Amino acid sequence: MNWKHLVVGILCLLGGTITGIGQNDVRPAQITWGEELREPAGSKIEQIITAGSWGSYVLRRKQGSTITGEQIFLEQYDGKMKLKRSTKVDLRYKGKKREFENVVSVGGQLYLLTSFNNEAKKKNYLFAQELTRQLTPRKTLQLIGEIDTRSKFKEGKFDLSISRDSSKVLVYNQLPYKKNEPERFALRVFNNKFEELWQQDVTLPYGDGNFGIEEYRIDRDGNVYLLGVIYEDRSRVRRNGKPTYNYTVLAYTEEGERAQEYRIDLENEFITDLTFRVANNGNLTCAGFYSNKGTYSIKGTCFFQLDVNTKEIASLNLMAFDFDFLTEYMTPGGKNRAERAEVQGKTNRAPELYRYSLDDLILRSDGGAVLVAEQYYVYQQSYYYWDGSLRYDHYYNYNDVIVVNIQPDGVIEWATRIPKRQETVNDGGFYSSYAMATVRDRFYFIYNDNSRNYQRTNRNRRNLYNFNGRFSVVVVSEIQKDGQLKTFPLFTNRDADVITRPKFCKQNGSRKMMVYGEIGRNYRFANLEFDP
Repeated sequence: MNWKHLVVGILCLLGGTITGIGQNDVRPAQITWGEELREPAGSKIEQIITAGSWGSYVLRRKQGSTITGEQIFLEQYDGKMKLKRSTKVDLRYKGKKREFENVVSVGGQLYLLTSFNNEAKKKNYLFAQELTRQLTPRKTLQLIGEIDTRSKFKEGKFDLSISRDSSKVLVYNQLPYKKNEPERFALRVFNNKFEELWQQDVTLPYGDGNFGIEEYRIDRDGNVYLLGVIYEDRSRVRRNGKPTYNYTVLAYTEEGERAQEYRIDLENEFITDLTFRVANNGNLTCAGFYSNKGTYSIKGTCFFQLDVNTKEIASLNLMAFDFDFLTEYMTPGGKNRAERAEVQGKTNRAPELYRYSLDDLILRSDGGAVLVAEQYYVYQQSYYYWDGSLRYDHYYNYNDVIVVNIQPDGVIEWATRIPKRQETVNDGGFYSSYAMATVRDRFYFIYNDNSRNYQRTNRNRRNLYNFNGRFSVVVVSEIQKDGQLKTFPLFTNRDADVITRPKFCKQNGSRKMMVYGEIGRNYRFANLEFDP
């Protein structure tokens, strides 16, 4: 299909068969597709490493035999989404094969990360190599991490975090420890050229099994913060209807010489999800969700600021979602039952949102924040096959997205729900979920949807048709600065000759998003430009 035919198809689509929500408004984005490409047999694009108006760098993996092993390719695309270069990464060094770990962009420079398990020294090493413009590794190999290992089957895992301004890098790994003793881990901090600034081996102040690390971050000054959960006992959830865990933040400052703990205790409320960001003033903004029932539903938001100098928690606020938001897409009968539970004060029957996963925390310039979460869960069904064997199907559900705008004092300014239903079977949610772009004071969400949700005969957004992974329509939902939602169909996956993969799409400019789609061995990129 040539470009002219594609444009005609999209225009016909937008003007005719799919009309639904937002049809009387001007659509907020225009899409331009690049050429259709064909990927090498047995290979798949793994991630978009970095992208901009100049183009993008992409990581591709190819399955190998027991002899050749897995192969890694780095690809460069120009601003018109044409493949400019594809380079196979040589993982050998002085005749020895290393394991591929990652490719990262730090300070505008690409680095190849590899590991090598030295069985003689019983150590697993992590290396960084700068990549040339031809995407080949330079000869200099920088050691940036090591783990003691007891055998080649226990190599240990390295993790990496980059500061918001891309000036500092944290390499983190667990250290060996004995059962029932406190866990140990190593912190190594580098500048954006992987020159080491400081390192510290740390022993957690909790016994084995009583602490779990949720996430870790590094700021522009090289300070390291870990968000963790302290468990009182092995139940890890509740006892007598109350939570048996607390969140805490561990801070390592002054080149790791100073360690501080900030315990977060909400007494009888369940914090079901929590994340944090380092604000421009060096303090921590923490936000998430809480529940009265347990860890699988949410009643409202939890928000507070943490002053790293005074150790004080400021603006702590638990803010419940209003009743209409919680029951917006319930059936009339379900809403009536929820109303009775609210009036009678029956907490266990009061409405809450089920199975939402916190995806992002966006800092506002005034000290507030925006939370983005998606309803996500997986369930399994078993059945007997014709030959008598027991089989299992896994159902992947990526449903509604909620966006919550929180003021600096923790009060919810507005909360908006994007209705979405995506249930697929045995595919890991390959074409499900969403991509998000922030354009000034607006948020845009791109995702696959069932085209019947936009036909003239279907006006009820509560009873959604399911997207099941096949050809459908790609839509954009726009949330304006006052929380108002508008949804527009953009194009059909059939007209684009690929199925869009939202998880791989990436914002690559102040008003642009790089869109990716594939089907079989065919794939292509597109530029989605949002109107000013």
